[in-house]
Amino acid sequence: MRKVGFGTYVVIIFPIIAAIWLLYPTYRAWELEKEKEQLAQDSAALAQFEKEYGETLRELKLRRLKLGLDLRGGMYITLEVDVLRLLEESAQRDAIDEVFQEVMRKTRQEAERSDEPVLDIFLRYFDQIARPKGRTLFSYFEFGDVRDLTEEDIIDRLEQNIEDAVDQAMEIIRQRIDKYGVSEPSIQKQGGRRIVLELPGVTNEKEVRQLLQTTARLQFHLLRQNVEIVQAFAQVDELLRQEQAAREPADTSSIEKTVTAQNPIDTTGQQGDTAKADTTVQSDTTNPYAGLSDEEAREAYRRDHPFTSLFVTYYIDRENNRYVPIDYVRKNFPEGEYYFEILESNIPQFEAILQRPDVMRIIGTDYMIALAAKPRAETEGSPQRVYPFYVLKAEPELTGEVIVDARATFDPTTNSPIVLMTMNADGAERWARITGANVGKRIAIVLDGRVYSAPVVQTRITGGRSQITGLSSIQEARLLEIVLKAGALKAPVKIIEERVVGPSLGEDSIRRGLTASLIALALVVLFMVVYYSFAGIIADLTLFLNLLLILAMLAAFGGTLTLPGIAGLILTIGMAVDANILIYERAREELYKGRTIRAAIDEGFRKALSAILDSNITTFISGLILFYFGSGPIQGFAVTLMIGIVMTLFTVLVVGRSIFQILLARGVQTINLGQPKVAAAK
Repeated sequence: MRKVGFGTYVVIIFPIIAAIWLLYPTYRAWELEKEKEQLAQDSAALAQFEKEYGETLRELKLRRLKLGLDLRGGMYITLEVDVLRLLEESAQRDAIDEVFQEVMRKTRQEAERSDEPVLDIFLRYFDQIARPKGRTLFSYFEFGDVRDLTEEDIIDRLEQNIEDAVDQAMEIIRQRIDKYGVSEPSIQKQGGRRIVLELPGVTNEKEVRQLLQTTARLQFHLLRQNVEIVQAFAQVDELLRQEQAAREPADTSSIEKTVTAQNPIDTTGQQGDTAKADTTVQSDTTNPYAGLSDEEAREAYRRDHPFTSLFVTYYIDRENNRYVPIDYVRKNFPEGEYYFEILESNIPQFEAILQRPDVMRIIGTDYMIALAAKPRAETEGSPQRVYPFYVLKAEPELTGEVIVDARATFDPTTNSPIVLMTMNADGAERWARITGANVGKRIAIVLDGRVYSAPVVQTRITGGRSQITGLSSIQEARLLEIVLKAGALKAPVKIIEERVVGPSLGEDSIRRGLTASLIALALVVLFMVVYYSFAGIIADLTLFLNLLLILAMLAAFGGTLTLPGIAGLILTIGMAVDANILIYERAREELYKGRTIRAAIDEGFRKALSAILDSNITTFISGLILFYFGSGPIQGFAVTLMIGIVMTLFTVLVVGRSIFQILLARGVQTINLGQPKVAAAK
């Protein structure tokens, strides 16, 4: 009796253990997702689940067997990189004027209905509008030494910036999607400014939209909410009032009357722990209004203060710990710090005024105005939400480029979601210097132009560790963690087309595909057992191991199982059986010649080898060609087919032969290959 080495057992046992290990994340992720779905209605339990298993689930999703868009459904999205914003930001801030704004407006209008490159549209309108007024590209753009720069160089630089922005957007989006755990996304460039995404398995469309459209431009700005900015706001009022007076005759009747001017927002609530003062401004003879009704007085105030009537201004009285409302009638503004709030419905008009070049000149290029990321807490659920806004120093003290790590977690003192950030060595040094020089002052943490928090610097911060607060949920904190880790986009992206896709052929297609696979497998198993008896059972065992290994390899290499992939599996079943049939038929011929069972099986494997290799190698080459030249479903079919061929050769030629060797080594004298007993026994 010939002994079998330990390696023979290893080639059978090890693939089974490896396949189970590779497919376990798929099973565990399915378990956790099912548990998460059961907690969907309980926000507290969901937060606890996220805290305990959130990171584990995200890691498992990256390692599990993925299902394609045609099986799981998901989202189909077309994104467009905002090239115009990139052009605008490439221009010198203090050089932007009405002419440039007109060129940008015309360019945007045409770009929205045309696939022509945005830069070509911009240059055409620049030639039509700006050049007749004496402007050149040098008037707005500056790259390097002006003495060695030509307009062609500027155009080349802009073209390169646009191309880099689109390529970078693709890479950043890929990183974000991968970290989010979307199953094998398809990300393709379309034209010069568009990106097409297929995201299988997406169930939370809102989160994905936020993930894709967040630019992730993190900046730290000092607050500049001082008397100078309030005076500038009053000048904007005067500018708009004069424009209005030029368009229509002024109503002078209100000048001779006296009345209380009231703010447009009910501000009797609380701001933190600081009580706000009564908003009523007492009537006196210095008011320019006469005794109208309250409604008429408010209308007159809005007419005379078209900008500042959109929001409420408070003077922060630190000595008495009060917020004192300020009107813009008397213009006697005290020195100190101010605070601003605006109704959500007034924000569009407010932002439109701020974008006017003449208004930008009044406010100055040293200032920028940013809304809070979230409304005031007590107004979040109401239809008229109130947002604080902040006046900041335009030049950031620090940017998100120094962030090397971010982690979503909970504040241990308040149990509210936060994001902890870690800076590199250069960022930590600069942050320590910045905070040390601004103790007692407020620094705003700004992400994509929205202020998430504006804490007072209590002391010099060393070590490069900071945190972002003001987040509404751990899911939002997690999304912020992802975008900070992946990096910032050079230009914003916007969704121009979006389709939420159920399984392309519906759940019925999945059921039919699985049914077809099971029927094919059952018929093959039955045929092998009936026709080849005990040897057929061995072939069936290798066939099951073959399918298990194919799915394990798809999971290991991050592949995606699609409907065409299921077709590839069915084809693999047929090819695996074909290889076994070749071996068994040659072995049966040797048995008819009077060979022993051991010799017959050895000869069967040896003589069938060339035919098996020929057929499988040629099919593998066909799969390579399909994968290289195909796309989408065709590639899914090709990948599954090629993995199936490799696993078929391994299970049939290595595992199957090892099983026969073990049986013969254990003294088995007869192995039924479907022959009459007289021919099978020796």
